[in-house]
Parts: sequence; C-alpha cells; structure tokens
Amino acid sequence: MTRSSKIFKYVGKRLLQGIPIILAIVVINFFLLNLAEGDAVDVLAGEAGSATPEYMAQLRAKFGLDQPLPVQLMVYLKNVAVLDLGYSFRHDMPVSDLIFDRFAATGLLMTSTIILAVGFGVLLGLLAAMRLNTWKDAVITVFALITYATPLFWVGLMMIVVFSLKLGWFPTSGMENVAAFYEGWDKVKDIAVHLVLPTITLSLFYLALYTRMMRASMLEQYGQDYVITARAKGLTERRITFVHVLRNALLPVVTMAGVQVGALIGGSVIVESVFAWPGLGMLAFESLFARDLNLLLGIFMLSSILVIAVNLVVDIIYCFLDPRIEVS
Repeated sequence: MTRSSKIFKYVGKRLLQGIPIILAIVVINFFLLNLAEGDAVDVLAGEAGSATPEYMAQLRAKFGLDQPLPVQLMVYLKNVAVLDLGYSFRHDMPVSDLIFDRFAATGLLMTSTIILAVGFGVLLGLLAAMRLNTWKDAVITVFALITYATPLFWVGLMMIVVFSLKLGWFPTSGMENVAAFYEGWDKVKDIAVHLVLPTITLSLFYLALYTRMMRASMLEQYGQDYVITARAKGLTERRITFVHVLRNALLPVVTMAGVQVGALIGGSVIVESVFAWPGLGMLAFESLFARDLNLLLGIFMLSSILVIAVNLVVDIIYCFLDPRIEVS
C-alpha cells in the first residue's frame, strides 16, 4: 500500500472516530447548559417587564421547553442528524444561517492569527535558540514574557489609542466600512485594514507562547545524540539546525497550534468585544446571557468539529515533518 493510500485510509478512519466524540460533546454540553436556572422564556419575560403564567407556558410549549430534558435531547439529536441546528429566538433566524454568517469573520481572524503567531513565534524561537545567552536571546525572551503576561483587552485598547486615535492608520472597530459600499479589490483592502489591529492583538499572546516553546524545543534537540553525531561528522551548525534540528523541534509547536484552534474562538471574545468584530466569539457570549441554547450548542458543536479536523491535519503534518512517523 502506497503512502498516499495509507493517508486516505487513516483520514477516513479518524473521521469515523470523530462522530461519537462530537455526539458525546453535544450531549454533555446540552446537560451542562440546562443545569443553569432559567430558560429563554424567563429572559423574554424579563425583557418584556412582565408576562402572565399562561403566556409563559405557551412560549415554553412553542420552543419545546415544556418537555423533559431527555425528550428535548432526543429531539435535538434527531434534528442535528439532518443538519438542523434549531432556531434562535434571540435573532429570529435559523441557527445554521446565523453561524454561517458569522463564521467567515471568525475564520478570517483565526486564520490570520494562527499564521502570524506560529510564523513569527517559530522565527523568534529559532533565533533565540541559535543566539543563546546573547542580547538577541535576552530581548526575545523579555518580549515573550511581557506579551504573555499582558491582558488582551489592555493591548487592544492601547492599539486603538495609538494606531487609530493618535496616528489614524487603522479604523477603530468593525470588519468593514459598510457605508462606503466597496466592491471587488477595494472591499478586500478595506477588510484587510480592519483586520490588522484585531489580528495583532489576539496574536501577541500566542506569539509569546510559540516563541518560548520553539526556543525550549530547539535547545532540547541540540542536546540529542544525533546532533552530537552530526557535529562529529563535520556538518556545519547551519545545516544541523535547518536540516535536522528544526523539523524535530517543530513537532510540539504544531501540536500546540492544533490544540489551541478551539481555544481561539473563546479567546477571541475579548478581542471581538474591543474591536466590535462580528464573529462567533462575541455571538457565543451574547447567546449565553440570552439563554439562547440552540445557538450556543451550535457554536460549541462547530468548535468541536474544527478541533477534530485541525488535529487530523496536524497528525498528517507529522508524517511530513518526521518520516519516521508512519500512518497506520
């Protein structure tokens, strides 16, 4: 069996294994969210100021909240099986349509954040390891510690104050200038300009993490026996670093990047709030307080699917970074 056919077989096997995992996540989230007191009807009644018990009972029957939890769960799972995520009472539209509308903004922010954080994190960690105990290593280490310890909301506010209010280089909020009615490349440029500050703000924390991890991984690999053997053979330090050490040092960084994809949706809540970015993180935050459980469950399920898919991609990347790892 060729290597490519093994990979396709492995991908199919992992996708089948992911189905019960997603099902378990949906069931656990369903019961955890329903442990909190109150429901969507209580929120609607509170916003209206008052509501008669008869009207509240009518609303619960309309939303199916008058049924026992096991019955509600079975109805929800039956709907999910046919890709029906339910209806959002807060936004008065199907959950799938609402998530699809917001996913583009979150996907754009997540992708740019991962590329920036992993790319520069690997470069800074590599440079720090190659210039160990020099001023470059000290500057990179201090930079990583500061950015790791700085709260995201403070970084976002300072970005707005400096680059938006003082210098006027970037817009303060939003994903695009709706009033300008841009089309084509002009719209792409407008979105790119709005994306800069949220991406940098969200990337700094993860950039520090990947920098420290890459530096530690490089130093660990430098102490391995195969590096000592390569030096004894007369190979240059540059060849040892970029041909042998770098590929092995990237493995834990790639692993961490795959694990943190799901966390990016939760971590983006703060950034999306500061910059008014119309993504899933802020949507999940709003739906939690509105007790819009269908919408919240849909976002959680999408997050779990993303994590499983990205970790599958990570496993495949392993095979290319380290040929000793075989797909079975």
